[in-house]
Amino acid sequence: MNFFDEARIYTKAGNGGSGACSFRREAHVPYGGPDGGNGGRGGHIVFKCRLGINTLIDYKFKQHYKASPGEQGKGKNRNGANGEDLILNVPLGTQIFDEDHNLLCDFETKDQEFQLLKGGEGGRGNASFKSSINQAPKISNPGEATVEHTIYLKLKIFSDVGLVGFPNAGKSTLISAISNARPKIANYPFTTLKPYLGVVLYDEKDFVIADIPGLIEGASDGVGLGHKFLKHIERCKTLLHLIDVTSENPLESYRTIRKELNKYSDLLLEKKEIIALSKIDLLPKEEVAEIQKTLAKDLNTHILTFSAVASMNLDKLKQELVKLIFNS
Repeated sequence: MNFFDEARIYTKAGNGGSGACSFRREAHVPYGGPDGGNGGRGGHIVFKCRLGINTLIDYKFKQHYKASPGEQGKGKNRNGANGEDLILNVPLGTQIFDEDHNLLCDFETKDQEFQLLKGGEGGRGNASFKSSINQAPKISNPGEATVEHTIYLKLKIFSDVGLVGFPNAGKSTLISAISNARPKIANYPFTTLKPYLGVVLYDEKDFVIADIPGLIEGASDGVGLGHKFLKHIERCKTLLHLIDVTSENPLESYRTIRKELNKYSDLLLEKKEIIALSKIDLLPKEEVAEIQKTLAKDLNTHILTFSAVASMNLDKLKQELVKLIFNS
């Protein structure tokens, strides 16, 4: 399935039904009174957060959404039925913005609902205009008309762990090795052009991990994939920062990505982080140990090592993630 995280759509609540202008017509009652019913209310436009949806693709191919109008009032004091509300399902993490890009709603919990537009009120039938000085009113109201609104949908995915690092650092290989996600994998940069979500099971616990497309220097200014995917990292509870152990300068690789994250949002400064050297099967153990020791000293933190291809230290990595997610 294609991943779409932005959409512009046009929405319109239902018009209200018109009130009826009617008089009683019965045998032996030549001058029956007014009995026109009121029109029904138009349908609302309501957004609802649903689990199991991971993309806004449905809104990419259909842009216009209109709720049902209210039914017209009828004689014999029968009111028109209300129009059916239009329920639009969106994934967790969706944000709704108006035409001026003001935030209207942020979906952070499942089954959360937001009424975007209210349906038009139904018009009054002539029966409701009857008074002591006007026993036979011949007027009724049309239903309230509604107008179309343009809105913007933007998705920031939620996950327990966000994988970050340079392109080709081994993120896709790792997520395919420890979760049920199956991203495209190849030995060249920018293989991943859309986020992938996977569920990891370990020690009777499960957590969601997101493979965020590779970042490069200048990403916070929009270079490369830039802002398109940096926004998704804001929703991750924990960061797993991968560094290719075969890179020319692992420390500089880390600092470059960290700089872009910090420039993009202060929220990323507060997130817990695990740093891990990937692809350790490509170098001798002694060389990996030396790089690990040097990097740990420079960054003053513990550095994990693993190889997804050779299934080395994957349980240790999952153990550390579970500890950080569930004990923090």
